[in-house]
Amino acid sequence: MELDIEIDGWPEAPDWAALADRAVEAASGVEPALANARLTASMLFTIDEEVHALNKEWRGKDKPTNVLSFPMLERDDLLALACEGPPEMLGDLALAHETCAREAAEKGIALEDHAAHLIVHGLLHLAGHDHVDSDAQAEAMEALEIAALAKLGIADPYGDRN
Repeated sequence: MELDIEIDGWPEAPDWAALADRAVEAASGVEPALANARLTASMLFTIDEEVHALNKEWRGKDKPTNVLSFPMLERDDLLALACEGPPEMLGDLALAHETCAREAAEKGIALEDHAAHLIVHGLLHLAGHDHVDSDAQAEAMEALEIAALAKLGIADPYGDRN
């Protein structure tokens, strides 16, 4: 997948673009629909204020959140996408620095690991997965996240729940 990455308001280190590339590779390893080389996506690493504005405008929620995903393809269209042909836009992701940093600190994990998790989470949303309609749906999406993060050497972010 080709990524168009913009970084504004995040610390210079680590290399966020390289992290995003690794997260895409890991997500593609557990969700084959993401492995299509025709796919492109944009990824914005930005500040809470920007994500807050996007969340308010596009989701009607007047607050920042950790990651936003804006899919451009329906799941059926993604699954039917041929391997040959012109680039196809999968969608857009936006990560909010202050929210991500606060959550990582609260969890006692590295910001890099939390950002990788949120990128994988957002990519799965772009691929048509969700977690809001049922516990089974949430468990299936979480299982994909856990498997992708394991490929990155990142511990199960849901392991502390009973």
